[in-house]
Amino acid sequence: MTTATLETPSQAKRAKQKVMLIEGNEAAALGVALARPDMVAVYPITPQSSLVEHVAKLIADGRMDADIVDAEGEHSVLSVLQGAALAGGRTYTATCGPGLAFMFEPYFRTSGMRPPIVMSIVTRDGITPQSVWGGHQDAMTVREVGWVQVYCETVQEVLDTTIMAFKIAEHHDVMLPVNVCLDGNYLSYGTSRVELPDQAEVDAFMGVKNVNWHVALDPLRPMAVDPLTGGSGGKGPSTFVRYRKGQCRGMQNSLRVIEEVHEEWAQRFGRRFAPLVEEYRLDGADYAIMTLGSMTGAAKDAIDEARDAGKRVGLIKLKTFSPFPVEALLKSMKKIQALGVVDRSVGFRWNCGPMYQETMGALYRLGGASGSFLPSMSFIGGLAGADITVGHFHRVIEATEKLLSSPAPTEPIWLNERD
Repeated sequence: MTTATLETPSQAKRAKQKVMLIEGNEAAALGVALARPDMVAVYPITPQSSLVEHVAKLIADGRMDADIVDAEGEHSVLSVLQGAALAGGRTYTATCGPGLAFMFEPYFRTSGMRPPIVMSIVTRDGITPQSVWGGHQDAMTVREVGWVQVYCETVQEVLDTTIMAFKIAEHHDVMLPVNVCLDGNYLSYGTSRVELPDQAEVDAFMGVKNVNWHVALDPLRPMAVDPLTGGSGGKGPSTFVRYRKGQCRGMQNSLRVIEEVHEEWAQRFGRRFAPLVEEYRLDGADYAIMTLGSMTGAAKDAIDEARDAGKRVGLIKLKTFSPFPVEALLKSMKKIQALGVVDRSVGFRWNCGPMYQETMGALYRLGGASGSFLPSMSFIGGLAGADITVGHFHRVIEATEKLLSSPAPTEPIWLNERD
């Protein structure tokens, strides 16, 4: 199972939750509606299109009380929301792939302005070669721009995390935009049973709306927003440094806030998701594999089969990727002697997966002082919508097990190269 059901909420509260059979894109749209945004701006792009279509229909049917802007492109989508957020509105959008690339300039600007915009990335592989299929390349490419990024494993997690994202973004110690990443095709179009929370319970969870408490466009209180800073004279450089330092502080604060919000969600609604790092059958394991997103279900099945066969292997799943949860990850990696990291995207500079590259940075803290590093290796699979099957994960397990007695290969293993 990917989540553990708690016993703390009353049966009455659980009974209020409507059971539905829906795809991941609709689940994200329903999560947005439950969070009660003031404005959404949209532009469709595969495999995100049905998500914003669901949002538009919810507004048209009167089930979501929000203004909607059908912009002419993704650059305008995010620019519109910057103004709405600065005016004190709760805001939302979604994109992926070339759409995310098109909005890069306002995407970069958003994190520096600190508006708590929530945006779903229905992850898609990069081009060229041409691909409209799922992968993590788009979200990974912008991982250093200053948005909080969380990845979902299931359709239920998409719905619940979308709601939680607003509370995380708007927390006074964070005030940063948040990406909720769901795998294109596998989660966006994948249909699953979900429990839809009761609106009154979500309202109680969200609390009184107090968006952009530190800055809001108000004609009675005029101010400059995003003034020109930097340069060689005056106070410009120190102002710029103060802004950047504040962004980094907000990112690090978000690790604590993500844990707190997930715990409150679990207590209220009875569904617990690991906020930063999930361990699966890691106790007693000699080595482990690491996953991100929807691939984790097949990986857990492979772990179960390997355990039944006597292999001492476990799994580590990242939910929060940005900021990278170094301390939480180190606690898990201290339990094992070797690690195989499976990415659904490519880190071109280092000839490995981006998650593997980030993990190497965390491992330096684990063994850098003593010169003893955890043997590890990079696997890349699931590009352009390809399946990462249980069989693929058995290959990952077998190769990772060899690290216990053999040197790690210098090249990544490409899982779908001959499939």
